[in-house]
Amino acid sequence: MTTIYVGNLSFKTSEDQLLELFSEFGEVTSAKIITDRETGRSRGFGFVEMDDDAQADEAIQELNEADFMDRALVVNKARPKSDNNGFGGQRRGGSRNRY
Repeated sequence: MTTIYVGNLSFKTSEDQLLELFSEFGEVTSAKIITDRETGRSRGFGFVEMDDDAQADEAIQELNEADFMDRALVVNKARPKSDNNGFGGQRRGGSRNRY
């Protein structure tokens, strides 16, 4: 299975529209637009999962920089989630015994 990052989405894009766009290249397992926790509004990016790696690669190649809803999409393989959210391995702050 391939997870695909889709960036520079119009804030009006629905998950159904994203699914329909990628379905042109094969079966889509899921399509998710990331939303702001507080407002519920789109953050302008999402993720699509496709079971067939060859179809996913074709979708990435064809849709990267393609015009969709008046925006040039950024489409590539998603990077794995990082445990540290990009802030390095050390934790800062908290209480320390300073006696």
